[in-house]
Amino acid sequence: MVYVVYFSSATENTKRFVEKLGFEADRIPLRAMEPLLYVDKPYVLITPTYGGGNVKGAVPKQVIKFLNHEANRAQCVGVISSGNTNFGTAFCLAGDIISAKLKVPHMYKYELLGTASDVAKVQEGLREFWQKI
Repeated sequence: MVYVVYFSSATENTKRFVEKLGFEADRIPLRAMEPLLYVDKPYVLITPTYGGGNVKGAVPKQVIKFLNHEANRAQCVGVISSGNTNFGTAFCLAGDIISAKLKVPHMYKYELLGTASDVAKVQEGLREFWQKI
């Protein structure tokens, strides 16, 4: 069964995208004072890209904190990222960085809120991927 862990800022763009997918999902806490999320089963991470086009700061701090927990890091089987094409070559850079560090596939990139087509492609891709793992 597809399981998604995601981070969404206060704008909740990523949250709205994940809700459209319709899969089981848990959100990485937005605020540092909230308890850390611990994951004990395989998941695909969905994250926005921060940093305004800069490499530094592309991965949200909350995602870094979540992945710094070894057990959370070990369960990640793929990453999907959002971004803004105005970031140029840094479009969806957070996913590229996480993919390289964790040695998991960067499965999909979408812009901002994502389109209906993005939702359909991610749903189909995750279903197929989950059948293989």
